Amino acid sequence: QVQLEESGGGLVQAGDSLRLSCTASGRAFGSYNMGWFRQAPGKERVFVAAVSQNGGRTGYADSVKGRLTISRDNAKNTVYLQMNTLTPEDTAVYYCAANGPAAIEYVTTHPSAYQYWGQGTQVTVSS
Repeated sequence: QVQLEESGGGLVQAGDSLRLSCTASGRAFGSYNMGWFRQAPGKERVFVAAVSQNGGRTGYADSVKGRLTISRDNAKNTVYLQMNTLTPEDTAVYYCAANGPAAIEYVTTHPSAYQYWGQGTQVTVSS
């Protein structure tokens, strides 16, 4: 089992950058495939990015490709989401999620595939 805690959210202006972090407690962080999702007010939670167990595979929503980068440091039990050139459309609560422990390395966009979730961190981008 793993517990997740996000940090790094805040209020920024359009064009700014933020880096979100998600730190996991528990064992064998390296056996989990990780993902970031976001939920804007009045909308459903949607996939943003995912990274496989060892970081060898990544996946992104079309809306964030080229601006957001997911990475992980298994020695620190942490996954990151670097967000550049932010727009007001990026305003949402961002959630970290873990899939596993998994026998294979892969990425998935489906929220139902993730067994563990953090509480979320708010990102607000002003115009």
